[in-house]
Amino acid sequence: MLASVSLEAAAGDCVHVIGPNGSGKTTLLRIIAGLLTPEEGKVGWSGQDTRTSRDEFAAASAYLAHSDGLKPEFTATENLSFDAGLRRRVADEEIADSLSQVGLSHARDQIAATMSAGQRRRLAMARVLLAQVPLWILDEPYTNLDTGGAALVAAVVGRHLDAGGAVVMAAHQPPPIPHHVPRRLELPS
Repeated sequence: MLASVSLEAAAGDCVHVIGPNGSGKTTLLRIIAGLLTPEEGKVGWSGQDTRTSRDEFAAASAYLAHSDGLKPEFTATENLSFDAGLRRRVADEEIADSLSQVGLSHARDQIAATMSAGQRRRLAMARVLLAQVPLWILDEPYTNLDTGGAALVAAVVGRHLDAGGAVVMAAHQPPPIPHHVPRRLELPS
């Protein structure tokens, strides 16, 4: 159960939500993302309650869940084109760049169902990157990643923060983000 939780993330901030299994990390991120409604309190964005400015908040945020949410029968490129296309027009060069940033240039035509769990996680992170929104809400972004994959994702997060973006992430391990020290929000058990 979450009680008396308060956090703020401004441009360039990363908030690292930690706590034992079952402490409510995923629930908190789902509330922030607007997927769950809090029993009390509110989530604000740009001075507005996100319940009354739902469309504006959805357009300004990207959520990476435990599940990668990929279409298994689509290629990497098709997954990114489909998802980004729901938000805006996206150029082939943008898709290629996002795949490059997560180390998947070689897999652009690979069917998602044939990718390893780590490759699918990096593809899901490329989708967040391609959204081009200021707020990233990331639930265990390093799950299934090897050391190299974790470094690639950490670099992507670091560049987002450098560009003035904000990140709220739940992760069991401290996120190794170059040149950034995330603020910790510890949830009790």
